Amino acid sequence: MVSSPLLAQLILCDAAQGEPSGKVHMLGAGWSMTRSPTSHAVAVLLKIPWDRANERITLTMKLLDADGRPAQIVTNNGLVPAMQAEGKVEVGRPAGVAPGSLLDAAFVLNVPPLPLQPGRYEWRLEIDDSSYSAPFTVRP
Repeated sequence: MVSSPLLAQLILCDAAQGEPSGKVHMLGAGWSMTRSPTSHAVAVLLKIPWDRANERITLTMKLLDADGRPAQIVTNNGLVPAMQAEGKVEVGRPAGVAPGSLLDAAFVLNVPPLPLQPGRYEWRLEIDDSSYSAPFTVRP
């Protein structure tokens, strides 16, 4: 049986905090240009289909460069991948919610200061066979 697709939205912000209820509190949300080093947050808002309630769903977040490769930062040990995170989300089906309703879920990825080189980058969220992105530019 084929599962219904999820809907996802990624929002770049200066800072964010998620709640178990599915809400996210954001500061400085909606930007697409920054300077380096950049510390920021990626707020992820998910809409889980009714038929996927109580299912453990695997997620992967990657920071990619303009060529779609993992972004790298310069350290004392040379170039290293900037950041990648993996996790799972599972949403219960609340009592009294009509069949077919979309269920809210959210999480925040807080990013420590990253010394990214000027250029284009993208946070990419991969869920099942779908991907969602939040592109941004690091200015000189």
